[in-house]
Parts: sequence; C-alpha cells; structure tokens
Amino acid sequence: MNTVRLIRPSIEFRDQYLSFYNDWISSGEDIVPWVVDRDPSDFEAMLEFIYSEDSEEKLTHSDWVPHSTYWLIDERDSLVGAVNIRHRLNQKLLNGGGHIGYGIRPSFRRRGYGSAILAQALQIIRQIGVDKVLLVCDKGNNGSEKTIVKQGGIFESEFTEDDGNIVRRFWIDMTIEERR
Repeated sequence: MNTVRLIRPSIEFRDQYLSFYNDWISSGEDIVPWVVDRDPSDFEAMLEFIYSEDSEEKLTHSDWVPHSTYWLIDERDSLVGAVNIRHRLNQKLLNGGGHIGYGIRPSFRRRGYGSAILAQALQIIRQIGVDKVLLVCDKGNNGSEKTIVKQGGIFESEFTEDDGNIVRRFWIDMTIEERR
C-alpha cells in the first residue's frame, strides 16, 4: 500500500476518473464523497466545480466551508478512491459530516485502500492546521468504523440526521506525538 498516493484532480486523469465514476454508477450505491457525485460528462466544468470552494476567498455559499478534494491513485495509476477534506466545520458538519469524507470505488474495496486514503488525508488536514479532526460513519458501517479507530479515532457520540440515519462521531487528536 506504500505506492498509493493522493493527487489533486486534473484533466490528465480523465479516463481513470470516468472508470471510477462508472464503477460507482454500476454499483447502484450513493457516490461518496458527495463532491464526486457530479456528472463528469463536461469534465472541465466538473474540475472547476471541485476547485471552486477550496479557500475562504472562493466561498459563494455563506453556510459552506472551504473544502479540498483529492483522488487516491494506485501503482497502476488506477483511481481507486476520493476524499473531500473540510478545512473547518459548520453546524451541519459538526453534527454529522465531519472534516473528512472519503469513498473507495466498489470494485477496489477490502484491500486496505480505506486506511491508506484516511491516513494520507490526515496528513493533509494537519498541514491545514486542524488539531482535532471529526470523522463520522453511518451506524452499522463496521468497516468504516474500524478504519477510523485504527487511525486513532475516539468515539464520542451518535447523531440522528433529519432522515433518521444515525451517524457515529469520532475525534482524532492531531497533537498527539505518535501521530506526527
């Protein structure tokens, strides 16, 4: 798993992204994270959208937070996952979204990519300057919960969303020396 890496989305990985996107569509599952659920048929517009709110200065919605998206690429340059990192939290994210949302494409799961993408995302969020990171997963998503705990997540509470979905909330303290 040492050969996987996070990259910023770019036109050079168009074909890999389309394969990633079509894998999700074929699965019938919700695409995670939310930012990659956008139809990529106009690929350049999709890239503009991904970069459109990655700093405070670019925010167009008063209730949104700056966020950055990365793609996880394996040793064969296959796009196997995506992560959306929120630079700070608003009330909605504090309740049930967290600082980091990530997903591994369905055909690449159970190979350690979830742990890899989260570990690398935590390094990026440390560089942004976040000391306490909130991660959430749906109650019953045991794989995600194990991944979060493996990275140092400490369970705090559950939150029931408006649609009745229950999310479990975990905090990771980025100031702990072993995490450096």
